[in-house]
Amino acid sequence: MRLASIPCDGEIHAQKGVGGTLLHGSIEDHSETLRARYAGQVQTIYLDPPFCTGKNFSLRQRCGEAGWLSGKPMLSLPAYTDKWPDLDAFLSMLRRAIVLAHELLSEDGSLFLHLDARMHARVRLMADEVFGENNFVNEIIWTYQTGGRSTAHFSRKHDIILFYRKRPDAYFNIQAVGVPRTRARSNHMRRGVDSQGRPYRSIVSQGKEYRYYDDEHVYPGDVWDDVSHMQQKDPQRTGYDNQKPLKLLERVILSTSRPGDLVCDLFAGSGTTAVAAAKHGRNFIVVDRAEAAVAVARKRLLDTALQVEGPCAAGSPLVFAEVSRGLGFNEVCLTQYVLEEGLCRVSLPGIEAVDQISVGYLRGGIFHGFVNAARSKLMPGLPERLELPVLDGTPAVLTVDVLGRRMVHALEEGHDGE
Repeated sequence: MRLASIPCDGEIHAQKGVGGTLLHGSIEDHSETLRARYAGQVQTIYLDPPFCTGKNFSLRQRCGEAGWLSGKPMLSLPAYTDKWPDLDAFLSMLRRAIVLAHELLSEDGSLFLHLDARMHARVRLMADEVFGENNFVNEIIWTYQTGGRSTAHFSRKHDIILFYRKRPDAYFNIQAVGVPRTRARSNHMRRGVDSQGRPYRSIVSQGKEYRYYDDEHVYPGDVWDDVSHMQQKDPQRTGYDNQKPLKLLERVILSTSRPGDLVCDLFAGSGTTAVAAAKHGRNFIVVDRAEAAVAVARKRLLDTALQVEGPCAAGSPLVFAEVSRGLGFNEVCLTQYVLEEGLCRVSLPGIEAVDQISVGYLRGGIFHGFVNAARSKLMPGLPERLELPVLDGTPAVLTVDVLGRRMVHALEEGHDGE
């Protein structure tokens, strides 16, 4: 059966527990929607915008089963551009994002704005104006050791995260982000054991003894040197440039939100904010304009109650499938996916050009997914067959190919291409 591509305005994947929405498009595209739905309801917002570097960034996409097993073949796809007509254009975009963030935050909500040393002075003044100087909380230094070293200047090994609150009594829970006490920072203290057998270290200052128990957590200051940058072979890596580590977002989210709260990211990238939110029982709303970002984030979020808003891509790959009728279900086997000529520099036979697949139904222009599969290092291959229960709607397959394109193809015989 040859499958025809059909228009689709979004997708819904129903799962138990927390979840959220991934919006495909720019902040400008979705600002009114965001205000209408979420104004005053978001507890924590993390913004990791472009830094006005004048560079283009990419996604390194593994292709097919061989690519996920060995790293070859691999494509370099455009992820996002950080080129701007001038500095004013960049700052104007960022001001709109900060103003929108302020409107979306609940009265006890918080904003974390991730910047580099070149831009943070300008943006700090801008954020002070929007949030009020009294609502500035911390200038967090995230320091790391990865990357090269310079001999022309001191190596640049930190980012800056500006922490703002909506009002002075915003929710904050430092206990949620305690870390185990390290011996390296207490080796100058005297060791002891109290009457209950609990080991501690102590120091005497001005005649008073201060005890620090080994089993008590310590709490981060405003220099975060215990969160590593993404290593080259980190299992979290998606291939998306400038992906942030999960531990960084967990600290942001756990300290300023509660289970069931709503977390937002207006520059979602690879989706780490949403992954961290869902992992810890928070709901999410994330936005990104890049097709590659949406493809990567979608893959990481398929085990949540996910809604993707934004039309699927246009294109005309040759797609073939076999459908076997069962009792109350259909077995769907995608047999061939041929990319349009000239789109890909590597040959990918069969369905090797498909990175993610879902089967479900098209209802009112929205794809409702029931079974999902995606390639990964642990599961480099796609399943031969997926079972689709017999329900209302147009039976359909949603594919995400190695170019990052989401496309929906009809399974119903009346929509056949032949």
